[in-house]
Amino acid sequence: MVFFGYMVFSIVLGLLADRYGRWKILLLSFLWGAYFSLLTSFAPSYIWFVFLRAMVGGGISGHAQGLIIKTEFLPTKYRGYMLPLSQVFWLAGSMLIIGLASVVNPTIGWRWLIRIASIPGIILILVFKFIPESARYNISMGNVAAALATLQRIAKMNGVAMPEGVLREPAKEKRGRFKDLLHPKYLRTTLQIWIIWLGIAFAYYGVILASTELLERDLICGSPAPPVQDSSDDSEESHSPCHCRLFGPAAYQTMIISTAGEIALNPLNIVGINFLGRRLSLSITMGCTALFFLLLNSCTSSAGMTGFLFMLRALVSANFNTIYIYTAEVYPTTMRALGMGTSGSLCRVGAIVAPFISQVLMNASFLGALCLFSSVCAVCAISAFTLPIETKGRALQVCITTPGAPAKCYSKCSLETSRL
Repeated sequence: MVFFGYMVFSIVLGLLADRYGRWKILLLSFLWGAYFSLLTSFAPSYIWFVFLRAMVGGGISGHAQGLIIKTEFLPTKYRGYMLPLSQVFWLAGSMLIIGLASVVNPTIGWRWLIRIASIPGIILILVFKFIPESARYNISMGNVAAALATLQRIAKMNGVAMPEGVLREPAKEKRGRFKDLLHPKYLRTTLQIWIIWLGIAFAYYGVILASTELLERDLICGSPAPPVQDSSDDSEESHSPCHCRLFGPAAYQTMIISTAGEIALNPLNIVGINFLGRRLSLSITMGCTALFFLLLNSCTSSAGMTGFLFMLRALVSANFNTIYIYTAEVYPTTMRALGMGTSGSLCRVGAIVAPFISQVLMNASFLGALCLFSSVCAVCAISAFTLPIETKGRALQVCITTPGAPAKCYSKCSLETSRL
């Protein structure tokens, strides 16, 4: 239900961010997420739990505005290096929650796990006054004074003088319109990006859920058959089709190891997107992801299976890194947040479908599930390779320019912020 809430509200918050500002929507999303997350820990019934988790997903969907703010501040030559480093913090959060779950769940329960996990988001809300609104957004809105004030503040913090020049205001355009995503200049790009986002999320959450399925079912070559249940056991659990059991310390340890894989290829990913370009780099990592899904069917030991899962987590993380950067770079300022919002919505469609493959089809046909994951990744690799626009070294666009029309939009301000 978190994914459902994300899918619904991602588009709405993206549209609002293009019209009313990235900073406002980012703050709203953190307030929203923290509030409903805390409420979830007091859910009196399963129905309330499901509803509140959906609302949490709605709040989380606005967090992508943080990446957009960072993208719009970073100079072109540094975006390919600085944006992937955000993955380090994602990894830290993922490993922290696994560690917390291993300690909190068996002792004081899931309600306290949710409460403790809400603390970092609440703390971050308190420091929002130090996060500026995007100067590019302010310029695109005609608010040159606010943009200049932000740049002067940055220059003062860095101890440098403002470069000479003036900020030029681009031609006014309507903002956050769905039809702009399907503008002839961006139609093919948009459709292929949607396919890639859906496929990457499908593979990412497929890996995570397949990991838990392998751990719970012991689907490892040579492992002993699971014990046969006592037919005289008439408890509710014995008749449950879920076959769920609590994770032990070894399971949490394996999850931490496989999660650590998300950072393993980060250096190579940075090299790839900066030297090979976003499209080719994404195509290669998606192709490797397709291969490693098939390797999960190999007869191997527990250590070998953990190694395959480690590499898969590394590859799918690299895929997410690259498509996040590409999506934020390819669209102009007037529809950048909406482009990210619609992509995030399609991403959650893939995330919603993944459990049915990892935990339902995989029970019926393990190889069939792996082949489906691999095929989707192969399609995404082809789609990435054939994307019509390469954003490596390309300045961020301010608004849509129609071929043959007078050049009224600027790809960057005359005030070069990279010197700040």
